This record gives sequence, C-alpha cells and structure tokens, in this order.
Amino acid sequence: MSHSLEQKIKDKSAVVGIIGLGYVGLPLMTAFVRAGFRTMGFDVDQKKVDMLRAGQSYIKHIDAAAVAKLISEGQFDPTSDQSRMGEADCLLICVPTPLNDSRDPDLSYVEGTTRAIAKTLRPGQLVVLESTTYPTTTRDVMLPILNESGLIEGADFFVAYSPEREDPGNPDFSAAGIPKVVGGIDERSGTLAESLYSQAIVKIVRVGSPEVAEACKILENTYRAVNIALVNELKVLFDRMGIDVWEVIDAAKTKPFGFQAFYPGPGLGGHCIPIDPFYLTWLARRYGLATRFIELAGEVNSRMPEYVISQLMEFLNEKGKALRGSKVCLLGVAYKKDVDDPRESPSFVLMEHLLARGVELTYNDPHVPALPKMRHHNLPEMQSHELTAEFLAAQDCVLIATDHSAYDWDFIVKHSRMVLDTRNATKNVASGREKIRKA
Repeated sequence: MSHSLEQKIKDKSAVVGIIGLGYVGLPLMTAFVRAGFRTMGFDVDQKKVDMLRAGQSYIKHIDAAAVAKLISEGQFDPTSDQSRMGEADCLLICVPTPLNDSRDPDLSYVEGTTRAIAKTLRPGQLVVLESTTYPTTTRDVMLPILNESGLIEGADFFVAYSPEREDPGNPDFSAAGIPKVVGGIDERSGTLAESLYSQAIVKIVRVGSPEVAEACKILENTYRAVNIALVNELKVLFDRMGIDVWEVIDAAKTKPFGFQAFYPGPGLGGHCIPIDPFYLTWLARRYGLATRFIELAGEVNSRMPEYVISQLMEFLNEKGKALRGSKVCLLGVAYKKDVDDPRESPSFVLMEHLLARGVELTYNDPHVPALPKMRHHNLPEMQSHELTAEFLAAQDCVLIATDHSAYDWDFIVKHSRMVLDTRNATKNVASGREKIRKA
C-alpha cells in the first residue's frame, strides 16, 4: 500500500487535501499546486469556502485572481463536506490549537478533525498534523482516534507531524521557501511524508519521531518569547534610566556573532508566540516539573499592555490631560506589520484597558477595516477611521501599536498633538519630535 502511495507522490497524481484554510493552510495549498499537485481544501466555515469558490481571497497576501485561476482550472477544490476526505491521498491538518480560559491546551479542533478523518479513512492515505502542539499529541491523541477505523497504522495508513512555519507578511519567505521538519510515527510514515513535502518545499529536515518535530516547533517559539521578554523588561528599566532601548539594540546588533536582535513592543501577538510556551509549561506540570524561566517570560510579556497604558497616562498628565475623557486613536490592530491577521493581537488588550478607563477610543488599520469578533475580547463594533489631518488634530494622542508600512509617519506626526510610539516607528521622522514619546 505504501509503495502505491509513494508512486502517486512521485508522479504527482496524489491528491493533497488541506484541512483548515487559514493563514497556514492557504499558502500551503498554493505551494503544492505550484509543484504540480491537485489539491482539495476543507474548512468548516462555509463563508470561507463560498468566497474561495467565487474566486475571492480573505487573506491579504493570497491573491484573489490566483485563487480564481486555480478554481477554474480544477487545481483547487475547496469544500466544507468532510465526508469527502477519503478522496485525498494525503491529508495535512492546519487547524487552530488555542488555549482555553485556564491557559491549558485546547485540542478540540485537532480531535474533531481527526474523528472526521477516521470516518472516511481508507488504505493508502497519509495523515500529517501541522498545527502547533505539545510533544506526544500525534502519537497519544491523534493515533488512537485513527486506529478506531480498524485500519492498521504503518501498513494501511500513515501518520506524521510537520510543524507549520508560515511567516505572514514576510515577502522573503513563502511557504515553499522555508525548510520543513518532518517526523513520522514509524519509518515508512516518515519516508512518505518526506517524499511528499520534498516535492513542494525547498528543504526537508527529517527527524526521528513526531515528538522531536513537535518539540522543535515549541522550542522555536519559546526561544522568541523568552528573548522578547528580555528586551521588554530592559525597555522598562532603560526608560526609567533615560536610555533609548532601541538605540541600545541597534548598537548591540552590530556584533557579528553571539547576538540576535529582538525588539520590544506593546505585548505579544499572533497564533504562536503568545500560546506555544504555555503548551510547554502545561506539559512540564504533567511531568512534575516547573518551567519557571518560561513562565516568567510569559508574565513579563503579558504585563506590557499595562505598561503602555501607564506611559500614556503619564504622557497625557504632562500636558495637563487626564486619561478619562481623552480622545485616543490606536494605530494598528493586526498583531504584526503589513498583515491582516488580528489573532492574539495586544491591540485588543490595549483597547479593553482604554475603554475601561473612559477613553474616547478610535482606531485605524489599513489591513483591518472593521474590528473582528474575538473569542477572548469583548469590544464594541468599530470601523477603521480615515487618518485625515483634521481627524488627527482632534485626537489628544495617537497610540502606535502596529507599525504598518502603509502609514505616512511624517504626516501623522505633523498633524497629531501627541504620539505615543511603542514600535519605534517614528525613528526617521525629522520634525515634530517634541510631540513623540516612546513607550
């Protein structure tokens, strides 16, 4: 059975099914289409499926015209019908793995998807989990569900883990251009997964087990979370000392070895860095250990929105204004520059703090025209406000939360009364610097 699948992969007659058509799934689909594979896309959100079938894109960096072309040529078949999963030879799972209210892993999407696969699982299929999760998920959570099909893993069907490494908004790295780590449940599964991804991805890094691949992803993002926490803590200290942390980092990164620049901000955002380290701390507790270093980093990063609010209050007080009743426009609700992805954005936390303190709040984001509904944030309906000279002049303070390239910083500073900059976005603005404060 595996030899038949291997041949299908080699001659590119294998159908690749992507489950979860979001910021990871859609770019992955395009990588396999460009490599010559016919693809299917599965998503429980019928609205997304309908948009794709109509040749539209809901993700900024995925071109709608390209999607329409793939649909018309039969290279991409999006559907919400999970009973069709048996039509794909290879199923790649790209569903969310959030935290629940107690900050424990929520694998309900992974478990639900795996049950749907098990209902249609047939001999000769490869199932690969890409969603970020803790080590042992593939073996201890997914595999038992798939085994309920009555088929034999390693003989009838094959299972692997390959963590997603999508970097939205970064034009230097496409899904096909980032090396892919692959770990199979058994040798044959690993070989088939390696063979599949090698057809579409620039480089494959084969590891000995899914647990190693799962731990690799957790390490990558915990590394970033811890180092961001370090510069966030230093920012607070250096601000009190009157030292510009951004200038310190610029100086330090001139060292050609032993240092990698990380930058402070108003908090952590995105679907990985604010979440993945907590998967590891949860797993450590199951083994009777405490990951104090990681937990401390999480505490530091989660306090940054409150620090920004305190800096805003101090800035307004210096101008004889109270925070309550002030007009504040927040720039950027996406979690990083030049993307339309709002997941886990610290901007939502900032908004909650500002509204709770009686601020007359508005926002602007060229990539997020309307404030989306977020599971963990209760915010009113809001629309992105146009940044006219008159509007900026009417605000008591403009708070920069996301430094989109589309912003004209000279124009913003020129027409604003006060600018609180959490991203060092105004570093090259020559005039009006007396209006700017870094936070």
